[in-house]
Amino acid sequence: MERQNIVVRFCGDSGDGMQLTGGLFSSLSAILGNEISTLPDFPAEIRAPQGTLGGVSGFQVNVGHGVYTPGDKADVLVAMNAAALKVCALGSKFNHAGATFNEQDALIKREAVVIVDTDALTDKDLEKALYKTDNPFTELGLPESVQIIPVALTTLTKESLKDSGMDNKAVLKSRNMFALGMVCWLFDRPMEKAIHFLEGKFAKKPALIAPNVKVLTDGYNYGNNLALSVNQIRVQSTDRSTDRIQKGTYTSIAGNKATAWGLIAASEKAGKRLFLGSYPITPATDIMHELAGRKDMNVMVVQAEDEIAGVCTAIGASFAGDLACTSTSGPGLSLKSEGIGLAVMAELPLVVIDVQRGGPSTGLPTKTEQTDLLQALYGRNGECPVVVLAASTPANCFEYAYEACKIALENMTPVILMTDTYLANGSGLWRIPELSELPEIKPQGVPEELKGKYNPALRDENGVRYMAIPGMEGFQYRNMGLERDSEKGSISTNPENHEKMILARQAKVDQVADRIPEAEVWGNTESDTLLVGFGSTEGHLKAAAKELDCALLQLNYICPLQRNVGDILRSYERVIVCELNSGQLAAYLRAQVPGITPLQYNRMTAQPFQVEEIVEYVNNL
Repeated sequence: MERQNIVVRFCGDSGDGMQLTGGLFSSLSAILGNEISTLPDFPAEIRAPQGTLGGVSGFQVNVGHGVYTPGDKADVLVAMNAAALKVCALGSKFNHAGATFNEQDALIKREAVVIVDTDALTDKDLEKALYKTDNPFTELGLPESVQIIPVALTTLTKESLKDSGMDNKAVLKSRNMFALGMVCWLFDRPMEKAIHFLEGKFAKKPALIAPNVKVLTDGYNYGNNLALSVNQIRVQSTDRSTDRIQKGTYTSIAGNKATAWGLIAASEKAGKRLFLGSYPITPATDIMHELAGRKDMNVMVVQAEDEIAGVCTAIGASFAGDLACTSTSGPGLSLKSEGIGLAVMAELPLVVIDVQRGGPSTGLPTKTEQTDLLQALYGRNGECPVVVLAASTPANCFEYAYEACKIALENMTPVILMTDTYLANGSGLWRIPELSELPEIKPQGVPEELKGKYNPALRDENGVRYMAIPGMEGFQYRNMGLERDSEKGSISTNPENHEKMILARQAKVDQVADRIPEAEVWGNTESDTLLVGFGSTEGHLKAAAKELDCALLQLNYICPLQRNVGDILRSYERVIVCELNSGQLAAYLRAQVPGITPLQYNRMTAQPFQVEEIVEYVNNL
């Protein structure tokens, strides 16, 4: 069968390697020219008992052509145990007694293909997954249109690796490779490319290459030799002749890695050392991991003792002339707020990466939300303006990390870049740019003629203060968190001066709007309906706008807004703000663009949007 795109979900215990399996299949698909969008979905708790509903870990990927989201529901499910089958068949109702398959709640489609490990459907397995009968398919009420492919994955993997010399525990961990081989057969993936990719993946552990290649190949051959009644599916590759995909070298990249690489590229372009002062926190920690391995790129990483120390070390590095960054999530952003205020008062460049997650407090640390927007905009004491950006795809985390650094260095201001769990852990197809293609970064300096006369209150024609780096002869100065005199740079408690400085710091942020591109509307611009979103909802809103044949305004520049946003919002009869919170962007837009009265579509399930739900909501208006 030829399909434009297909959604595959790998699901099993936290120790079954579902993230690895899904990642390998995604990367292989990208290599073969497919667009991809992924959704890793795993529990936050310490690993639950094996085979229980609380321990189910999933990885969903949409591959093909014209891909915007990981897909609402899976066309193909690989279920490694009884618990995974139940969670995917019942979806949000998996822990409701007596619940049966309902396509609205389920994570799989009514016509899904389900590959299930029959060795993991023993009476003990069914009991741990809270089944009441010995027939899980009947108990779950799976419709006849669901095509079940029962495979003894455990037995077959043991047979495949019986002469490998591996212990039983290691053999059982290879079940995912057998399942991946079957999926490669189902989707007509060329095995030589899969093997080549696997050899690269395990290059640092050569002892694992041969057994993994064997069990992968055996899984492929098993599917090929079964003569199953399930058709092979050939997914369309991207049409390179269209404008949608630019010519170049592509790879699959996750949002956190893209963010880290964007910071590195900016430091190279700006000619500054990159400094990250940070503290581990889910889901932002991978940024620190990625940067810690890049000493060869003049990157310095300090793992501080807490969030406050992390931002303060970054502020010190900024004062010393580095490109200074700190990474965190919502709870850490609140702890860093006083430090960010110091950077605002001292007018130092600082990049703060906020990888949003479900909250408040510890909340849902492995799930996604957009609930830090108002905190990023206003969550500091005093009049404390900062620039706020939001990335919208795993790939453009690179672009907006780079842009955050450019704005911070050129405007002497802190910049908060918002991503979230969906972007951080998800991956997409990314074109690797040449450094020469990236915009110039011109860090603010200080004119030589100010030597001997410099103070930290002196500004250029754009209201940006001049930056002298400690150690520059004739430019000695003191910086601080106390209010400074607007002329002399010394401490001042004068009321009129304080107001003047507040307005100067605000004007410096406002004028950034003159240096950024105007907003563009996507989709049917002649429609009377405009969907509005920010950050990571872009793919879901694009898919919805395409189906509804309406317009979409996706915001990446939040503060300041692009100059033409107000005109765009006022030009549509019906404006619907869609966000994964209770209405923070809608409230902000009402304040920034007086007179507009947008409708709201809000979800707070700690999961990405379902495209079909947005479409249904708009059609019902």
